[in-house]
Amino acid sequence: MVQIKVIDSIMGSGKTSWAIQHMSEAHPFKKFIYITPYLDEVQRIREKTDRTFFEPNNNNKDGSKMRSLKELIADGKDIVSTHSLFQTADDELLELLTDSGYTLILDEVMDVIDKANVTQRDIRDLQGVGHIQIENNRVIWLCDDYDTNARYSDIMKLALAGNLFYHRGKFLIWAFPPHIFNAFNEVIVMTYLFDAQIQRYYFDLYKFEYAYNAVKFDGGKYNLVQYDKKLENRQQLFELINVYNGKLNSIGDRDNAFSSSYLRNMGVDTEETIRKNIYNYFRNVSKAKGKELLWTTVKDAKSGLSGKGYARSFLQCNARATNEYQDRKSLAYVFNRYMNPIERAFFEDNGVSVNQDLLAVSDLLQWVYRSRIRNGQPVDLYLPSSRMRRVLEQWANNEI
Repeated sequence: MVQIKVIDSIMGSGKTSWAIQHMSEAHPFKKFIYITPYLDEVQRIREKTDRTFFEPNNNNKDGSKMRSLKELIADGKDIVSTHSLFQTADDELLELLTDSGYTLILDEVMDVIDKANVTQRDIRDLQGVGHIQIENNRVIWLCDDYDTNARYSDIMKLALAGNLFYHRGKFLIWAFPPHIFNAFNEVIVMTYLFDAQIQRYYFDLYKFEYAYNAVKFDGGKYNLVQYDKKLENRQQLFELINVYNGKLNSIGDRDNAFSSSYLRNMGVDTEETIRKNIYNYFRNVSKAKGKELLWTTVKDAKSGLSGKGYARSFLQCNARATNEYQDRKSLAYVFNRYMNPIERAFFEDNGVSVNQDLLAVSDLLQWVYRSRIRNGQPVDLYLPSSRMRRVLEQWANNEI
């Protein structure tokens, strides 16, 4: 089984710069596939490395980026692409990658599990005719002779790949095919607070081994050093975040305030109060201009909480690895991050423990770092959830 190298370094420490240096210095015969969340980072890799990287495109007989990716692998090219394309990996891609000698570099973790588009009735029907059985929560395909164009072909493909789980009798979970990672010579994952990430729980679920490193810039070069959270200068970053502590926070005193469920089910009066608080914070507390603002909440609450002067300054709460907003100085993070209950139950029922607080502060920090704080400049932050303020302080004090 491939050993995975985790580059766990705080934002701005130079993870991507190290990767560019590492790939540029590598032997010409070494081959890389670099996977990043955003298209602008794809362009950065193509421009900054001393290697010729190719980006999958639609200029082929299938008009498919996946077909292009497979052709580039078959030709042994260095490849840079996005998470969204790589997540559609199939058996043919696995076959091409096996023994191909590639190193995979993941810039930020991927979405490696999701709720599958399969109903409970589908599962009951297939069990009734003997086509599947459930073993240790995993859906096992039993039928040898089955039409791939039939109604349940998607379930068959997921089950045969070993990445479809029937959880607690009602949740169908899709997991990224673990065999894909094993097809690489080396896997490098670059992120921050990996212990909190769903991909770490996924690696634990499939018994992958991984080792931690961090990046340090020293004497004009980026080097890998042993990971030690006490060397991250968390307080230095925390001191750049001016967290609001006034009366506009009173609505978030309960631990579950501003969770996804809270935001989806809040009444009209609560929604109006939150909207007024955001407006009041931006206009009267932070006193920033429209082009200096940035705010977020869950997708379902976005329209109801959008207000005059800040509605167009929205950035999704799971944003990572983009530099587009590095001029923003006044921020509002109107969310209290918990792991999806289905995902949490899935991992915990399979013997993998999760750290909800570390996950919450990880996503918060990644979002805040899209602002001008990445350039060493202070920011103002409205964080109405008392729990989110607490875990941020715990992180700064190395308590989590």
